[in-house]
Amino acid sequence: MNESDVIIGIGGAAGDGVASAGNTLALSVARQGQGVYAYNSYQSVIRGGHSWLRLRISAKKPLNHGDQVDALIALNQDTLDRHLQELVAGGVALYNSAKLRPSYKPRAGVQLCPLPVADLTPAYRDLPVMQNTVAVGAVIRLIGLDFAGLESVLESTFAKKPQVVKVNMDAARAGYEYAAAHFQPLPSQLHQADQKWALVTGNELIAMGAALAGCKFYCAYPMSPATHILEWFAGHGKQLGICVRQVEDEISVINMTIGASHMGARSMCATSGGGFALMTEAIGMAGMIETPVVVVNVQRAGPSTGVPTKTEQGDLTQALGASQGDFPRIIIAPTSMPDCFTTPAVAFHVADRYQCPVIILADLLMCEGNETVDPAFLDVDFPINRGELITTAAGAAGGRTSATEEPYLRFKVTESGISPRAVPGVPDHLYVAGTDEHDEDGVLISDVYTDTVRRKKMVDKRVRKMAEVATELPAPRVEGPIDADVTLVGWGSTWGVLTEAVERLNRDGISTNHLHIKFLVPLHVAEVSASLGKSRRIIVVENNQSGQFARHLRAETGIVAHGHIRKYDGEPFEPKHIVAGVKRILKTGTKVVDVLSTESGWQTEHPTGTSGDWPGRRASASAAVRTEAAEV
Repeated sequence: MNESDVIIGIGGAAGDGVASAGNTLALSVARQGQGVYAYNSYQSVIRGGHSWLRLRISAKKPLNHGDQVDALIALNQDTLDRHLQELVAGGVALYNSAKLRPSYKPRAGVQLCPLPVADLTPAYRDLPVMQNTVAVGAVIRLIGLDFAGLESVLESTFAKKPQVVKVNMDAARAGYEYAAAHFQPLPSQLHQADQKWALVTGNELIAMGAALAGCKFYCAYPMSPATHILEWFAGHGKQLGICVRQVEDEISVINMTIGASHMGARSMCATSGGGFALMTEAIGMAGMIETPVVVVNVQRAGPSTGVPTKTEQGDLTQALGASQGDFPRIIIAPTSMPDCFTTPAVAFHVADRYQCPVIILADLLMCEGNETVDPAFLDVDFPINRGELITTAAGAAGGRTSATEEPYLRFKVTESGISPRAVPGVPDHLYVAGTDEHDEDGVLISDVYTDTVRRKKMVDKRVRKMAEVATELPAPRVEGPIDADVTLVGWGSTWGVLTEAVERLNRDGISTNHLHIKFLVPLHVAEVSASLGKSRRIIVVENNQSGQFARHLRAETGIVAHGHIRKYDGEPFEPKHIVAGVKRILKTGTKVVDVLSTESGWQTEHPTGTSGDWPGRRASASAAVRTEAAEV
């Protein structure tokens, strides 16, 4: 990145206030014109465990959470032991000297910044969480920004509690002034800019985008990491005229959502992989009765209940095979948090036009992460086209108006495969919407009366709809030099990290470009084949173990990648993982690079997991192990 770029890590146990400290810091810098990308690696415990939140801050909008740490705020001893070794030369480690002490020496050039919190704020004795406010104030000073941004955030956060505002303001200012008097600022300094930002999560953007796209019914059962979509709709549904329902399980969710859509409302539901598994039979029903529905799957690590608070791209195969039999479905994978905002409008459009289920495959990384977006980006009116939808007798161009005219055929065989869809209750448009195979008029066909013509014509009719879908959706384009030696291929949320990895590889003399896939089904086979046909070496990058997209790419195009970079520990890729993986493939000819494999050397390079097997954790670590930690 060309602008000054700072990455701040905040770590502690659940209950230490990691998320609130991170949110305060993110808002404070955003109000001074800085772009923010934040990702919180946390565990599904109420107290204890380890949470590690990283904020990447720059006047230029960050595209990922980065792979270094310039400033560390350690809220407990475990965090100081884990992450002190990750600081780059010139970095700073802030911690409460009243209770924490480094257990090993950091690398050369790292500045230890003990904060005497008990002396800086008397409130600490009764409210230990005040150490967070002191540390946030201190780090604001060390990265070069004014106190005013933090001051405004504290005032708005505790606006209804003047005394709480004063206590927090005093603590933050004490940290700010102590840092100015006792510590050296970071070498990379940020400067106030004029850009206005809105700080949002991908889940909020999905919900807002759906609302602006005309969603009138939202149904869900809470399941991380999709729950915040439900919370947003619950908080705004009444004002926006959206019916919002939380029901007893995901089977009820999908059936109610399809029912609302069948009655003419644009309808959406969201879940994660386990809930999506319960929905698959009903998704087949939507395909059979040709009722549009939008289903969001915010992926987390699986199988079963898996790891609820970790990210993964492991549900592509599940989405491809959702329900049994052949029927049209469209699968879209948003590429970033801002793309989460625009994707629902696309999903509703193609669901309505082609009368089929649309699956949005997002993931925890971008849906629970925070990112700044330009408020003007959110000021949009999405065009709404309901397709071949008949809502009144006056609009029933193909309906029967007299006894001598052709009766209404809900599933009429057409050249495009799209039939006029009447909302129940429109006069002279009665039909059966059953889950068995049926004829054009909706009358069910049992196996006794089915002949090869009637069954085949209905299957062919439904499938024909897919021939046009790809023409409406923009094909992916190669980013970077067209004649590059290496082409990185990714899908979904890896776009930001791959974009930066391409920049780094080109700077290192490895000519690299990037093809990113958003529309998985239908895949733009001709365009993808043409782009990759020019590639000298194709490397597919994805957050799963089995290479699900690589298999899909090969099945659709016949293209076999030359190499694969995969990660499936529940944490997202960092740019350095991609850069090192590409270099390893080019140097050794390795076919599949597992980011966490012992052979790769990354087991100690990125010691931010939760297993505890990293050098700095043990206070009694030997000198040799301390040296290894410093070299990582």
